[in-house]
Amino acid sequence: MAHSGKTALVTGASFGIGAAYAAALAARGDDLVLVARSVARLDSLAAELRTRHGVRVEVIGQDLAHPDAATLVTDELTRRGLTIDTLINNAGFGSAGRFEELPAESEHDQLMVNVVALAGLTRLLIPGMLDRGAGEVVNVASTAGFQPSPYFATYASGKAFVLNFSLALWSEYSDRGVKVLAVCPGPTETQFFDVVGTRKAAIGAPMGNVDQVVRATLRALDRNQGYVVPGIGNFASAHLLPRRPRTLVTRIAKFATRQVADTSARV
Repeated sequence: MAHSGKTALVTGASFGIGAAYAAALAARGDDLVLVARSVARLDSLAAELRTRHGVRVEVIGQDLAHPDAATLVTDELTRRGLTIDTLINNAGFGSAGRFEELPAESEHDQLMVNVVALAGLTRLLIPGMLDRGAGEVVNVASTAGFQPSPYFATYASGKAFVLNFSLALWSEYSDRGVKVLAVCPGPTETQFFDVVGTRKAAIGAPMGNVDQVVRATLRALDRNQGYVVPGIGNFASAHLLPRRPRTLVTRIAKFATRQVADTSARV
């Protein structure tokens, strides 16, 4: 395939949804920058995508929980002379269990990856997109971001930030050439649940697949939708359930999520 002339940066690209994004973007001819902690995994994926699609693929090993992660990544982009046209903030992890029993350090790291690094990379890369009058930012949120979720307090709250942050920027930049999209998948068949420590974290919902998420993302991005919830069932649960009064909604949610109360496993 001919090169698109675009370069996309994908965080959390070593497996799951991130690797699927990388493969789809390479297939459409985008050059790539893959970011994650697992350099060996990234190198293997990069070699495969270069061979299959003939695109340029760069690898940056970076722990996004580091306080200066966004700056370190963008400094490396500058050093390599790379300009990013599409930013996909996919990296993230979750935890489930009683908040006071979850490791404080991992809860902190979760917010650094899911919220701080995501906002930081967006802030550092959007000015260049605005200068060029074109660009795309995809932030991976979750259906968990639509309401408070007892026993997923840190994860769901972080994803609520991602959703609202993305929609605010979508509105700000809708007439300035930059598209911003929040993607809100439901439970998806990835290593996410291995890290959380229990498949009960799906709360009985059917598992989606990474290709479904990627297809929905690219369609929504083309249409500049602002946000997308892949899957009819996920869309219905995100939009048809009442959201107020908030305390009542939270009490109801607790009945669904209490099965993970004793999991207390770190992502």
